[in-house]
Amino acid sequence: MKSKLLDAVLPHVPFDGWSDTALQAAAADCGVNIEISRATFPRGPVDMALAYHQRGDTAMVTRMQGADLGAMRYSDRIKAGVRLRLEVADRELVRKGMALFALPQNSAVGTGAVWGTCGLIWETLGDSSRDVNWYTKRATLSAVYSATILFWLGDDSEGSVDTWEFLDRRIDNVMRFEGFKQKAKDNGLVQAFMRGPGRILDQIKAPEKAPNGGQK
Repeated sequence: MKSKLLDAVLPHVPFDGWSDTALQAAAADCGVNIEISRATFPRGPVDMALAYHQRGDTAMVTRMQGADLGAMRYSDRIKAGVRLRLEVADRELVRKGMALFALPQNSAVGTGAVWGTCGLIWETLGDSSRDVNWYTKRATLSAVYSATILFWLGDDSEGSVDTWEFLDRRIDNVMRFEGFKQKAKDNGLVQAFMRGPGRILDQIKAPEKAPNGGQK
């Protein structure tokens, strides 16, 4: 029922947005009772837009699994995941969804949808991290993905070529920063420099010793 109603509502969204009006029109098209339709999407427009987003996530994973990503550099695999996600989306439906999820009462749901998409990209690429990297990878990709969506919504270049170039730059910037962090971590001079402030803080926090061996 959800899939049937979602198929029916999509043609109405460009005109009516993700709204109860669009749902009513879809229910009439399908011959489904409006109360049953509303029960199928309890939160109304939010659940409809989220169902469309999740359908896109499923299509993205299917395309990623069927693509030959093994020969690519890791950064190029990430780019491919983001690009495949946008290629299965309809620009106008996403634009209406962005407007809906920009509302304060819906922002947490929208943020969760983006986080879920980026998590699926990492998982489909084989990420199995369970430490802090699990969070940093998804947070970093969420920032890149969100910026790329905003650029894509305003992109009128042939084949969205400007969007893909924008995505390349964002991912390359992230990879350069990650490379810098790793080099800094492995650099003995940097490690010594970073240990210095730590020792100073330890001395500040440590209780001052009195001449007789007690503490002041």
